[in-house]
Amino acid sequence: MFRSRSWFGGGWGRPKNPHSIEHLKYLYNVLSRNHTVSEHNRGLLVETLRSIAEILIWGDQNDSSVFDFFLEKNMLSFFLRIMRQRSGGSNFVCVQLLQTLNILFENIRNETSLYYLLSNNHVNSIIVHKFDFSDEEVMAYYISFLKTLSLKLNAHTIHFFYNEHTNDFPLYTEAIKFFNHPESMVRIAVRTLTLNVYKVEDSSMLTFIRDRTAAPYFSNIVWFIGKHVQELDNCVRNDADHQSQNRLADLVAEHLDHLHYLNDILLLNITDLNQVLADHLLNKLLIPLYIYSLTSLRHHGTPENLAKVLNHNLGLGETPPSTFAGTTTLLETNSGKVSCIVAFFLLSQVFLIISYQPVVRTLAWIILKTDKRTYQEGIDKLLENYENYKKAIDEGNTNSQIEIASNASSAGSKENLVEEEQKNITDEEKEKLATTPIETNVTDKPFLEIVYNALDCTDNDYAVLFALCLLYAIANNKGVTSDLLELVLRPKKVLISKRCTSSPSQTAKDIKYSYNTYLVEKLLHIVVLACQPSCRIRLVTLELALKLIIQLVMCDGKNVMNEAHKVSLEAARSQSTALLRNFYKSEEIFLDMFEHEYCDMSKGPLNVEWLCMDSAILLPPTGTPMTGIDFIKRLPCGEVERARRAIRVFFLVRDTVLTLNGEMETDLPLTNPQSCVQIDTALDLSIARYNSDLIACTVVGKDGQKIRRFLVIDIMQLILVEPDPKKLGWGVAKLVGFLQDIEVTGDKDDSRCLHITIYRPLSNSSANRVPLLSAKFVFDDNIRCMAAKQRLTKGRIKARQKKMQHIARLLDIPGQTGPPSPAYVGAGHHQCRGSGSRLLFHAGRLPGFVTRRDNGPGIAHRADDTIRPRSPSRHTGAIKKDEKTKKEAQSRSREPSANRNRSREGSPRMPRPRSEEIPLELIKKSRNAEVEVASKITIVSRPQTPKTEGGDVASSTLSSLQTHSSEETSFIAQNDAARTSTSSSSKNKGFIETI
Repeated sequence: MFRSRSWFGGGWGRPKNPHSIEHLKYLYNVLSRNHTVSEHNRGLLVETLRSIAEILIWGDQNDSSVFDFFLEKNMLSFFLRIMRQRSGGSNFVCVQLLQTLNILFENIRNETSLYYLLSNNHVNSIIVHKFDFSDEEVMAYYISFLKTLSLKLNAHTIHFFYNEHTNDFPLYTEAIKFFNHPESMVRIAVRTLTLNVYKVEDSSMLTFIRDRTAAPYFSNIVWFIGKHVQELDNCVRNDADHQSQNRLADLVAEHLDHLHYLNDILLLNITDLNQVLADHLLNKLLIPLYIYSLTSLRHHGTPENLAKVLNHNLGLGETPPSTFAGTTTLLETNSGKVSCIVAFFLLSQVFLIISYQPVVRTLAWIILKTDKRTYQEGIDKLLENYENYKKAIDEGNTNSQIEIASNASSAGSKENLVEEEQKNITDEEKEKLATTPIETNVTDKPFLEIVYNALDCTDNDYAVLFALCLLYAIANNKGVTSDLLELVLRPKKVLISKRCTSSPSQTAKDIKYSYNTYLVEKLLHIVVLACQPSCRIRLVTLELALKLIIQLVMCDGKNVMNEAHKVSLEAARSQSTALLRNFYKSEEIFLDMFEHEYCDMSKGPLNVEWLCMDSAILLPPTGTPMTGIDFIKRLPCGEVERARRAIRVFFLVRDTVLTLNGEMETDLPLTNPQSCVQIDTALDLSIARYNSDLIACTVVGKDGQKIRRFLVIDIMQLILVEPDPKKLGWGVAKLVGFLQDIEVTGDKDDSRCLHITIYRPLSNSSANRVPLLSAKFVFDDNIRCMAAKQRLTKGRIKARQKKMQHIARLLDIPGQTGPPSPAYVGAGHHQCRGSGSRLLFHAGRLPGFVTRRDNGPGIAHRADDTIRPRSPSRHTGAIKKDEKTKKEAQSRSREPSANRNRSREGSPRMPRPRSEEIPLELIKKSRNAEVEVASKITIVSRPQTPKTEGGDVASSTLSSLQTHSSEETSFIAQNDAARTSTSSSSKNKGFIETI
């Protein structure tokens, strides 16, 4: 029975080894017996075609006789016979056939095998076959097959596809028919194929492309790009409410793909093709549609109502853009123009992507140098004048004398560009020309005037951003020569001869720098407005304006800005500082925002090319985050975002001033990474910095794993240390976190446990906080647990206060080094505590001992000397409550009002408490009550010694133990020393001892 089924199914005689020439012979017999495709045998044919591809790939690498048999039997003819059938199931078999050919050509490595497959012209017959392209699968595999063939093109294989005798090239001509296919995958494959064809260095083939296909193909590309641009413009006009962002993003991405494709063709430097392509681009797209659409702004009135026009009426008139009628008269009428905003945006993309000099240099000359008369005479006259200008430049370079006029045929041009050593003018005239402001020439240049007028940001920065993008793109395009940029977008250096006073017969060369003062003034105006509290200028606009200012005034590494402009920039810096000072608050969110914004801005400068890839900037500026637009590309919403904006404005202006002054940033970031302890760093635990706060604990993770560690609380960091087994007294840091980023909570069920969460420093203010560690810390007893909680809490407050004081110094906040601690807002009874009643802890002292403060404020508040009045006398005994209240009232009455801390609203600012004044829950504050603490530690008082003329006299026993100043109490002293000190001293009334 099995033999019978195998006979009718075509499986009789199937070789056991699928990778052999016998198996290929068997497959050939199957194809020979199944000439006609039907519903019954199409599955067999599909499997046969797949097996043929598999064995041919194997034979390419292992057995050359496989291809000999394939060529001998002309098996590709079977493929053609199957494709040409219109019977049922033919499409199904054609899909497998195209897939088989695609896999086959993609995996063959042997050139001889490739030549076998390409012989007999069967591949070209398959290419020109009329497939049913309405089937998406057929279309996908067909275009993929063509792209795979193009990857095999070289100087030898090109002759299998291009027939010089018949002047036919089916691979190329059939592919370019799909250059505007609705599917993006098909369009991309066509572009890849054409580029692969152009790269082949075959003169006859390139001549065929130039003469037979270049003009119609490039003309059609330009035509469809123009149609695509008008569709983009309509989308911008009709989507003021940001409802079609996805459609707009697709249109912008498609335009970018077109530009990159055209640039790839131009960069191949095929002279004949580039000449045809550049001619079509300039005459039918870039000049009539892109550049001439800039003038749509001029029809709406004066520059004073520019912002209103850009926001509410982007179009030229009431009529919609007309559809293209053909490739020869593309966009020649006014109805074919797009809005000025879209024109700015598209031109920015052109200069950012295309670097082919004949194209970008022509466009730059038209924008920067064209006068009104030439503009009115039309495109032909415009290009003619540019050719005259280019000839003058070339001749001047040959003769080493450049004489440039913006309009070669017009004697009324007002701009003269001077070579550094012209002989026909005096040095005084050279100096005068170098200092001539460029604004005198702006009114005669219609396109440049439009760009400058767009920089008016009285109402908003909608048009400003695009004008800045265009100026930046022109200034940084490698194809635009320096003769066009000097005195417009780049400073100019002129050598002026001067006679030496010591030797009149000798002359010395003096360098005179000049720059576009008119443009710099407009940019500085944008910067100054951006520093105002209620401006409508986005952060991206400010950053781009500052980048342009640096390019315009920096020459040879020097800042050539004049004094008036320097004063304006310094005024903007002061205004940005004052703006941020208004948001300086004691809330924790301010410090977090400050550090997050700095970290985010430190990732890298603004990338203008990426900016112009974002379609969201084409829509009017919005102030809501619901649109999904990046924060720097929209207006702030709410108090928090206004604070973020003020922080970024401060950073941007500050960085620009430092760059222009040639200074390095020394105050930011707030945390110096070099001074921080890193993971796996060896620490000497014997020094007081780490030894004074060393507490043993067990870290219990969420998975229940227990690790024994020592907790070290540094100035800014929390460190978990593992003792070094090889080095006594040393430890290795296993986990490091910033104190300002910790959360500490006690355990209700166990007084020896703390739940500690250490967060990672945020790199972006919008991201969620990610815990670095979240675990339970178990200590040996409740006293050590209480001490650890107290130190962590104090350390967190002190770390944040220290950074807030740093920010206060950056913002030039007078009379204070930091805002009040949130934990002590409202604690008015601490306002005028005298230094005689302050307690200062010492790391070298035994546990339970305290001493008076005799040397002024503590380390964290040493800058408060100027605003905190000292007590006129030192008291050695306890202070009565009524006497203390009276002293405080007198001290407050004597305090000058000008020196008191006041908030920015004018209300008195609460005093900043000392960080060590954190009350302990277990200590009773009653005057005559005994202090009750756990029995594991004894609380003793320190005997008070009278102050002598030379200072305080300390006990000889304690003075021998003093090693290093600290603001915390040590919990690692010996118990016997504590017991000894307990018996030798008595309590002093009015003081609270702290362990």
